[in-house]
Amino acid sequence: MSSAAQQAQGTAKPFFSCNDIHSYYGESYIVQGVSFSVNEGEILALLGRNGAGKTSTLRTIARMDDPGLTQGEIWLAGEPLHNMKSYQAAVCGVGLVPEDRSIIPGLTVEENIKLAQIAEPVGWSIEQVYELFPRLGERRKQEGVTLSGGEQQMLAIGRALARDIKLLLLDEPFEGLAPVIVHEIEKTLRIIREQGITTIIVEQNAVAALKLSDRAIILDTGHLVYEGAAQEVLDNEELRHEYLAI
Repeated sequence: MSSAAQQAQGTAKPFFSCNDIHSYYGESYIVQGVSFSVNEGEILALLGRNGAGKTSTLRTIARMDDPGLTQGEIWLAGEPLHNMKSYQAAVCGVGLVPEDRSIIPGLTVEENIKLAQIAEPVGWSIEQVYELFPRLGERRKQEGVTLSGGEQQMLAIGRALARDIKLLLLDEPFEGLAPVIVHEIEKTLRIIREQGITTIIVEQNAVAALKLSDRAIILDTGHLVYEGAAQEVLDNEELRHEYLAI
């Protein structure tokens, strides 16, 4: 049976899925039985109020030590991530861009990108990253931590792409950025989607994330309370007010 036929019958596995995941920070029960899936090449907005469990869900997917996964399964392109360490998940194609961007002090823009290419598998070349973010090419010899906030975000995304990633996880990519820079990064993420990379965005600027995304999920106190088309959230004032305060 062809993959198309399997998809039609609902038997084909999604490209990425979380199945009943539970995670703790110490004794705090943060992610409480969350399940969702993402198709290849989709952009998914992961939304909710502060403390809803959004960042914890991203870190659980990336297999960071904290929060700790205590139950559930995580799958990417047929590979089980739930039994892996973070470096193993990275090798399988998970790229996390954390909220603080984690630009390494003392290294130039180019050195930050090259550092990501030390380990296999290697993804985009440095020149491809510079083509996507011309500003980084102009500042390739500048120390990464001296860039503006928007340029640091570009560097963090470019560094993730320098690995052979299949799933890009973005934690608050628009935080503190001017609208013109947000618009520039939005355009870039659409280009990345055209390359077939699946993206999950955690973002307090819910409207910007929804306009960029294909679908959305909303968390509330560690539980999934909505999953559907991003446009449906934009159109549903009651839903936005209750769970997103917008």
